[in-house]
Amino acid sequence: MKVLIVGSGGREHALAWKTAQNPEVEKIYCAPGNAGIGEYAECVDIGAMEFEKLVAFAKEKEIGLTIVGMDDPLVGGIVDAFEKEGLRVFGPRANAAILEGSKAFSKDLMKKYHIPTAAYENFDDPQAALAYLETAKFPIVLKADGLALGKGVLICNTLEEAKEGVKSIMMDKKFGASGNRMVIEEFMTGREVSVLSFVDGKTVRTMTSAQDHKRAGDGDTGLNTGGMGTFSPSPFYTKEIDEFCQSHIYQPTVDAMAAEGREFKGVIFFGLMLTEDGPKVLEYNARFGDPEAQVVLTRMKTDLVKVCEACIDGTLDQMELEFEDNAAVCVVLASDGYPVKYEKGFLINGLEKFQDKDGYYVFHAGSRKTPEGIVTNGGRVLGVTATGADLKEARANAYEAVEWIEFGNKYYRHDIGKAIEEAQ
Repeated sequence: MKVLIVGSGGREHALAWKTAQNPEVEKIYCAPGNAGIGEYAECVDIGAMEFEKLVAFAKEKEIGLTIVGMDDPLVGGIVDAFEKEGLRVFGPRANAAILEGSKAFSKDLMKKYHIPTAAYENFDDPQAALAYLETAKFPIVLKADGLALGKGVLICNTLEEAKEGVKSIMMDKKFGASGNRMVIEEFMTGREVSVLSFVDGKTVRTMTSAQDHKRAGDGDTGLNTGGMGTFSPSPFYTKEIDEFCQSHIYQPTVDAMAAEGREFKGVIFFGLMLTEDGPKVLEYNARFGDPEAQVVLTRMKTDLVKVCEACIDGTLDQMELEFEDNAAVCVVLASDGYPVKYEKGFLINGLEKFQDKDGYYVFHAGSRKTPEGIVTNGGRVLGVTATGADLKEARANAYEAVEWIEFGNKYYRHDIGKAIEEAQ
């Protein structure tokens, strides 16, 4: 079988690494890919949003399965384009990817089907939003309705901050058309947990839990990013919490989408807040998280290709997911200045130290191959990932491996998984 992976980040590198473990996969392509993905796949110079070219390529190369990693093409309808041509593709159609594509839609869905989430209001008019804030309780959360690379969420502690946030999102259009609508919701407190799941339209099979670190700086300071690191499993995600979520969040979400005529096949990422009143949904994503995929897939024993095919065929109820009884930690090496302004093109040294080292991985996010070697080519450059018998060992291993890599403006958080010590 030939497999095509669509995307270019650390998530797609992890997907390629996992796909390569299937003995029936003879060839992997990745469009557009990056320097690290080239170890497992042939990178193809086609953009993730160039649907016609991707479809033509899949037909020409007789691709047996396409796995879409990124949110933009899913929300844009890549699955619909592939299915129209009779091609097998893993991911939700556009009418189901709206679960991530519109925060207003997902909030309304949760309200209609009584899925626990924060209280909220949707706004199309910035003046109405400003008027609402005059009587609101602070802190409060502002969310651009559409996709914003994980950065379209503002936590505002004062009325002045919130007014500036409305101006930034809805008037100045900091996130483009994603800010045409905005969700204002109550600020929830508690532990954040991410739970990824495979879905075949009716059955949901959850993967192991994880926890992301969104803020750029140590101690959860600085701007929101696409994710500066993650660990798995979360020590705060107990058996009791899992049972509650299976009954009141996971299956109800899948059933709600089916009831709305939006059958969901692919991955639903459940972003949860473990509040004093029980688990509530912070957000949905319609694909693997990045960098959550790096820690979840390195612990997954079940064959990825077989699970993807079961989701497409509607036979997920016949599969059980298995994960290693261990832990994983991913520390993102970024370009100093990310997520605002940063330089690219620095030579990366030390990548060879990961070869033949069991339990140590380096997943490329923003890298490029040049005649001089592999150079930095983005804000998030690498995801240094390590496993261990438990979270403490995995964290020590990951930070050990961080020291193996050097490049000009290397930057990373020093406290990824620090909550682990607090839980023990």
